[in-house]
Amino acid sequence: MSLAARIAGGIDRVVDAAGLLAAACCCALVVVMATNVLLRYLFSTGSVWAQELEWHLLVPICLLGMAYAIRHGEHVRVDIFFATYPERLKVAIELFAAMLGILFGLVVIILSWRYVGQSWRIDEGSANPGGIPWRWALKAFIPLGFAIFTLQSLGDALRAAERLRA
Repeated sequence: MSLAARIAGGIDRVVDAAGLLAAACCCALVVVMATNVLLRYLFSTGSVWAQELEWHLLVPICLLGMAYAIRHGEHVRVDIFFATYPERLKVAIELFAAMLGILFGLVVIILSWRYVGQSWRIDEGSANPGGIPWRWALKAFIPLGFAIFTLQSLGDALRAAERLRA
């Protein structure tokens, strides 16, 4: 097994772990939303904290789940055209897309770093009374999610480069 294949395999394990965490957040979101609905309609009560928790759970679902979706081929692609291309062209397109993914991921990480740091320095929390504190922790998923996305793109680039060399 080549070094590139071993690195790509390690990246796959990281991305799968992130996908597992995103799936756990999906389960938690279902429970939180069902509880909020039951409390609201059966008991005419609710809490700001529980309502904010719903969108706090959406963040890791989206930002950790995007790399998992790409890893398992569940992302959007125009397959009607792609399916008709010769195999080497498909691999070249995958390599190009992976390189763009790496570039895009790095740009988002760099641009979001100060945003998250500023939120952490001021200990940003919810503007709503009774809301969830530590909004900086939620914002920290931006560079984290895109770091995992960048890793997945790197793994895809390594696999595509290996296939082009073969």
